[in-house]
Amino acid sequence: MQRFLRGVWGALACASLAACAPELNWREVHPEGSGAVAMFPCKPSHEVRQVPLAGAPVRLAIVACRSGDVMFAVSHGDVAEPARVGPALQALRAAALSNLNGAVASEHRVMVPGMTPNPQAQALEVQGRLPDGRAVHERLAFFSKGTRVFQVTMFGAALDAEATETFFGGLRLP
Repeated sequence: MQRFLRGVWGALACASLAACAPELNWREVHPEGSGAVAMFPCKPSHEVRQVPLAGAPVRLAIVACRSGDVMFAVSHGDVAEPARVGPALQALRAAALSNLNGAVASEHRVMVPGMTPNPQAQALEVQGRLPDGRAVHERLAFFSKGTRVFQVTMFGAALDAEATETFFGGLRLP
């Protein structure tokens, strides 16, 4: 799982190298192979990695961009078996919290139009620290459609409420 965490941070760092202008320029993005629609405030980069997830390797695609000091990302992968969906969502959550040494400030059920209902589908607000020690706020959502699992992440020193609403409110699985 540590290799997975380094991979996600690497992907996010790569996205920040292709940094976007600080102003928010919202656009509809269809992450390849996901069946999802997301709103991004900047042009995202794409990366695919093979990671262990819920006991088997999964091809995890990451679409991410940085606008100002805020990172926006959507990750998705197909776990192939319905019985692995819940454990995969739990593993994504655990990895995200570990990645920032984060504490959950709030959590609630998440509803994304078109998602498959799952008791592990959650939205979290997390307070944590980046590897360099800087404090960070993070919003996360974990959900699935069929056997495809999703993690949606927004993090930065401060998160604008309107940008948060646009990013998470723009998610759908047609």
